[in-house]
Order: sequence, then structure tokens, then C-alpha cells
Amino acid sequence: MNIIFKPTKFKRALFFIIGDFILSFVTLYLAYLLRFNFFIPKEYLKNFFVIFFIFASFKVFFYFIFKLYFVSWRFFSIYEFKRFFLATTLAYLFSGSILLLFRDYFLPFPRSVILIDYFLSLLFIGGFRILKRLFLEKLSTQKTPAVIIGANQKALLILKQDTPYSVVEIYDDEENNIGSYIYGFKVKNLQDIDSSVKSAIIAKNMTQEDLNRLVDFLTQKGFEDIKIYNPFEEKIKDVSIEDLLARKPKDLDKDSIKNFVNNQKILITGAGGSIGSEIARLCEKFGAEELILVDNCEYNLYSINEELQIKRKRYLIDVSRYEDLNEVFEKELPDIVIHAAAYKHVPLCEENPKSAVVNNIIGTKNTIDLSVKYNIKNFILISTDKAVRPTNIMGATKRVCELYAQNIDSNSTKIAAVRFGNVLGSSGSVIPKFKKYITKDKPLPVTHPEITRYFMLISEACQLVLQAGSLANNGEIFILDMGKPVKIVDLAKKMLKLYGKDENNIIYIGLRPGEKLYEELLISEAEKKTKYESIFIGKKTEFDFNKLNFLINKLLQAKSKKEIVKILKEIIPEYNPYSF
Repeated sequence: MNIIFKPTKFKRALFFIIGDFILSFVTLYLAYLLRFNFFIPKEYLKNFFVIFFIFASFKVFFYFIFKLYFVSWRFFSIYEFKRFFLATTLAYLFSGSILLLFRDYFLPFPRSVILIDYFLSLLFIGGFRILKRLFLEKLSTQKTPAVIIGANQKALLILKQDTPYSVVEIYDDEENNIGSYIYGFKVKNLQDIDSSVKSAIIAKNMTQEDLNRLVDFLTQKGFEDIKIYNPFEEKIKDVSIEDLLARKPKDLDKDSIKNFVNNQKILITGAGGSIGSEIARLCEKFGAEELILVDNCEYNLYSINEELQIKRKRYLIDVSRYEDLNEVFEKELPDIVIHAAAYKHVPLCEENPKSAVVNNIIGTKNTIDLSVKYNIKNFILISTDKAVRPTNIMGATKRVCELYAQNIDSNSTKIAAVRFGNVLGSSGSVIPKFKKYITKDKPLPVTHPEITRYFMLISEACQLVLQAGSLANNGEIFILDMGKPVKIVDLAKKMLKLYGKDENNIIYIGLRPGEKLYEELLISEAEKKTKYESIFIGKKTEFDFNKLNFLINKLLQAKSKKEIVKILKEIIPEYNPYSF
């Protein structure tokens, strides 16, 4: 039953066409009644239905041309009414001209009916279209009162939508907008905002810093419900910590990503993880021909497969098992390999160093070796800022992966690594962890008052990964500009504020094994710029490849964490492990 009544474009158009025919009949008959003082001579009704059909047909034709049948009731505004007025005027000009030019065929016919019916149509059919909107605005008194920040097209879209909010004022801080009118509201100065209203909807395009300042300003003014409008999803959502912290690169080049990905067969390891799954979505979006999804977690592989529509294959294997992975490469022969499979949780890698070595180093080695063996065009390694002057097993294993990628003789395969910091909201990261604590009214655990991290939205980080891949020649480590590092304690306070909690509900638990106070993206200051401000290239580190393979084999034979750390220090002189 719900499917029958669910609105669609076709159902909406059909509804309005039927309505317009019925109302056209009513207006024309009423026009005749008015013309003849409510007593219509019988001879004038002889051609009534023919004349009705001409008027109604031209109206439907021009309403269709002006796309009025595709406008939802709730979006019918002054702009749409102008189009309706023009379409109706043209309909009567054309139909009236036919009736007057071929008057002999329609006699007897009262000419004044054309004008009377025209005005009645504007009133009745226009009223029909604006009826629901007037009804919804009447009901808006039962909704939550809110103010809009920003006098622009976004504000207009909010006003035209059926939302849980009843807008009472519009504010802005731009001189050109203050005092102007939008949808009947006079735009007021933001500094004079009415603090008796507790809900605010932000409709402005703002930098991260400006958004932070505005949220702080609104919080100080006593606003308890702060929202932001997302025009792409056409919905009002909570201001999230991602909105306040995300570093938004200005030079995302979607054309270069599309050129890199389009019509390519792409193998993604760790395809069900936070990074791998987002890369899979982007590859689908940018026109990949087929995806080869590789993961050793059944649930993660199932989940990402359920999201995608692109042609794809799934392989539930462990990348550290060379023969299993070799079968996939031999069978599929992809154009591009993106290696996102890795253990990334620092304390777990400290507790399980052998597993970290096998999964991170051997998994990467196998994937690179097979890419070279099968002459894959491009290989991209996902790396981390923790690989720079590492203090933990996880970071050290990723640094070994970088060195292997930089120093292998790769023949026709372009091999590159992309290094970046934390992505907002990824599994196991600090933000989902803090959200759980907040929902349980527990204090947020912060390891140190001075600890900082880089943050970027996962979608933008992954787009830059693909963009960097398009630049690869061979052996580069591309480094993403992550903006300014953020203090974790500041992040915790902002999250507590957003959830209406005491921002001082924080406890310090001390640094975890292998954890740094701050992360770095470069080993040395030497770097090479690319044509993109958000991507640059780190200095290549030369390492004897035979020696590197020898030391990796020694890591596999190591019996203790102490032995593993010793070998890792031999490979990475700057590795300064946590004392265990």
C-alpha cells in the first residue's frame, strides 16, 4: 500500500495534469456564468467542450514546457509562480488567437470569456499549487522555532522545504546582506541575534576556522541545538566534529582522478576497512571497469560488497599468504593495485609484534612482488605519518613497507606510497571512541594534555590518494598536506560542547606504549612539490634491496619482541622504540 502512495515524478505530473483539466473546466464554466449573469443561453454551450479542450490543452502544453509538472508542492514559491504566470499567459495568447482567427468555427462564442477565464485560471490553478504550501506554513507554528545564519540560496532552500523547524529570523554578518529581504524575512545583523530561540541552522559557506568561531559564538549565546544545512543531501544535520576539524583541500582534481581510475580494473587489499572501502566507493564513482576486493575479514568484505553496484569479485584471503594472493593476481591481472591492508592499532601491534610484521611487511612485500611479476601498471601503498621517526612497532613496520616500495626494481610497474595522518571517523579512531563515552556519560580519556594529531575527512584523504596515484612515476612517497595538527584535548572539549556536556569532563590516562605526543609527515625537511598544493613528495631513502630482503627474513625468524625491535632498528636508524 505504501508503494502505491509513494510520490514519484510520474505520479506528481499525472496528479497535476488531471487537476489542471478539472480546474480548467471549472474556470471556463464559471467564466461563462459570470459573462451571462449566471444564466447561459443554450446556443453558447454548443461549442463549450471544444473550447474547453483548446484552453486546457494549451495550458497543459505550456505547463509541461515550463517544467511546472515536476515541481513538488512544497517547493512552489514566487519563482515557480512567475513561471506559472508566464506559461498561463502564453497558453491564453495562443488559444485565444486560434479562437479569434477561426472564430467562424466556434460561433456563437463570447470573446470576453477569454479574459475572464485567464484571470480565473491564475486564481484557481495558481491557488491549487500553493494550497499545500500555505497549509504547511500554517502548521509551522507547531514546529521548533529556529533562526537561519546566512542569507543565501541555501537559506532559500531551507525555507522552501518541509522541515521540523519554523524559521523566525534570518541573520548574517555580511554588510551587503544585512537589511535585505529573503522570502519575506528581513536579514538582521548576526551580533543582534535573538538568544531566546535555542535552535540555529547554519546556511553559510565557511572556512573551518570561521565555522568553529560561529559555533563557539552561538554556544555562548545560549543556543542548544546547532545544525548545518547540507544542500547535496537536501537535509539539515547536526554540526559534527568532522565539520569543525576536517581539513578541506582546495585542489581536489576530479578530472585527474577520473582519468586515472576510469575503465580500469582495480584490485584493493583491505577492501572492507575504513580506507579500502572508501577507495572502492570512489573507484565506482569515477568509472572503474571492475573491482577486485581482497580482505581477510568476512563481515567487512560482505559489507562493502552490499554497498557497491559496479562489477566486482570478492576474495576472502590473507595477503600474507603468497600462494593465495598469487592465484588472485594470475586470474584477475588488474591494471591498478591499491594496498590498504594493514594492522594499524598501535597498542595491539606492540602486544603482537610478530603479527604486525607478518601482516604489514610480508603482506605488502607479497602484493608489491606480485604487482611487479605480473607487470601491473600502477601500485599504490597506503602509508601513515606513524612511519616517520617511528616510536612503535606499527609505525616501524609501515616504514619498512615504504623502503621496500622505494627500492625494488619494478620494471614496468609504477610504485608509489601515499602517507597521511588520521582520517576522521575511521574504525578504531578517537572520534567514535569519544562518542561512545559521551553517550554513556563517562569522562573522555585523553592520554596527555599536549598530544596532537593531524586529521582529514576520509573521503577527501582517499580522493587525494587516487590523485597522487595519477602523478606516480616510480618510487615516490607522496605526502598529503594535513593542515594544522589538532590537540586531542581540544577535540574532546569540542565534542562535549556539541553534545551539550560539561567540556571539562576529561581524564588524563597517560601515553600508551609506543605513542608519540605528536606525529610528523616528513623525515627531513627536503621535499619536492607537485602541481597540487595538497600533495608533495618526500625525499627518497636509498637502501640496498638484497640487504633489506635479508633483514625482512630475519624478522620472520625472530623469536621475541626484543629481537624484532633490534632488527627494525637496523633497518630504520631513526626508529626510537618505546622502552619495554
